[in-house]
Amino acid sequence: MDIINTIGRRKTSVARIYMKPGSGAVTVNKKDIAAYFPSEILQTIVKQPLTLVEEVSNYDVSVNVGGGGPKGQAEAIRLAVSRALVKVNEEHRSPLKKEGFLTRDPRMVERKKYGRRKARRAFQFSKR
Repeated sequence: MDIINTIGRRKTSVARIYMKPGSGAVTVNKKDIAAYFPSEILQTIVKQPLTLVEEVSNYDVSVNVGGGGPKGQAEAIRLAVSRALVKVNEEHRSPLKKEGFLTRDPRMVERKKYGRRKARRAFQFSKR
């Protein structure tokens, strides 16, 4: 098996991953996952699909991610890893889909409208 590459998106974050057989190392933008995501919660989000199908120590994952904030980036990586695992073995599809890891979250920030202060917030109303 050679390198598998997939893409994951969340809000404005885009994650491109390259997965190959290995020891379980995860690098994000050429840094170790612990250095890139100091929060334990975000590290867990990234590794969720691998732990679910019990493949944590079987694959090395290299990630290029950009845009958005840390949470959106972690969730984009989670989607990409899930898609890669399905490419490797079609039997992983059922448990990953059940947990919702194969669903692209479509929620985005609503655009600002003209004549308003934010997307929906109007300017302050003064009666007098």
